[in-house]
Amino acid sequence: MIKNPFPFIFTTVLLCTVSLIIHAIEVPKADRVLVKKAERKLVLLKDGEIFRDYDIALGDSPMGHKQFEGDERTPEGSYTLDWRNSNSKFYRSIHISYPNSEDQQFANAKGRSPGGMIMIHGQPNKSTDSVSAWVLDQMDWTDGCIAVKNNEMDEIWAAIDNGTPIEIYP
Repeated sequence: MIKNPFPFIFTTVLLCTVSLIIHAIEVPKADRVLVKKAERKLVLLKDGEIFRDYDIALGDSPMGHKQFEGDERTPEGSYTLDWRNSNSKFYRSIHISYPNSEDQQFANAKGRSPGGMIMIHGQPNKSTDSVSAWVLDQMDWTDGCIAVKNNEMDEIWAAIDNGTPIEIYP
């Protein structure tokens, strides 16, 4: 039997209060996302103000606009973050609406596929050791997607709603 229950009750109430406060703090929602490929940065904006930025990895051949399936480039231009996948082969993923009609027309005119399934995502799910994650953080390694660390993907996931515009610059 506890002789003085006050410390136990106080600690329990304090922890519950802290938990409620943490859950009550609303994660800011981005109304726009910018990607600066040359700087390897993804920026979240709200009302024109930056509230988060992240280092990113791009495709193995990041220079220039994505034109065709397999070119390992990240698209450039205006798109929409239109749907998400919590069960992808990477830690969470948010789809970028590439190809748009211009991308599709260009590729069709060349008799090629523009590709697709360009996402913002975390690390590969099969790569869980810290050495592999560290190596991936040091280089461009995707097939044209935009990759961030898993904990950063959690923040981005919470801050972006489907339908958020994304601008990708060279």
